[in-house]
Amino acid sequence: MSRAVFLDRDGTLVVEKGYLCDPNQLELFCGVGAALKRLQGAGFKLFIVTNQSGIGRGYYTVGDMHRVNARLCELLGVEGVQFEKIYFAPEAPEEPSRGRKPSPQFLFDAQDEFGIDLRVSYMIGDKLIDLECGWNAGVKKSILVRTGYGAAFGLKLSGQVTDALIVDDLSAAADWILRDH
Repeated sequence: MSRAVFLDRDGTLVVEKGYLCDPNQLELFCGVGAALKRLQGAGFKLFIVTNQSGIGRGYYTVGDMHRVNARLCELLGVEGVQFEKIYFAPEAPEEPSRGRKPSPQFLFDAQDEFGIDLRVSYMIGDKLIDLECGWNAGVKKSILVRTGYGAAFGLKLSGQVTDALIVDDLSAAADWILRDH
């Protein structure tokens, strides 16, 4: 069994743009590549788990999302980072969805497809639904980053959510995970 880090995309790895659909507008947060490289180097498999409701709402297409993801993988690939898989839920919030966070389904899928031990794995995101996704899957720790929406949520949640770790950014999350192991 392998260990993994599951990552939200928008607001966690890349600057939140509000329905990002143009690869030319993709902007990585500072230090993301180095943080992911350290996690990968420590033996963690990396996965993206993302809700892409803009598809279900008709704002952009699945092809647009794939182009953004390809650009993300290209930029991080230069730093030697590789994702095992990108799981995405294209449905709008009011539509039925198998994998839309906070559903843990994509983490369970990774467990089955890649032999992931969720008990020694982590979920990182910038929203409460990211934390809930990790908790629902039984990961070791759900981590909220104060980037993207996490800046506002982190302040509200810090006193309420005792099972989450709240850190400034992905670099700080990686530091904590590496110390935890």
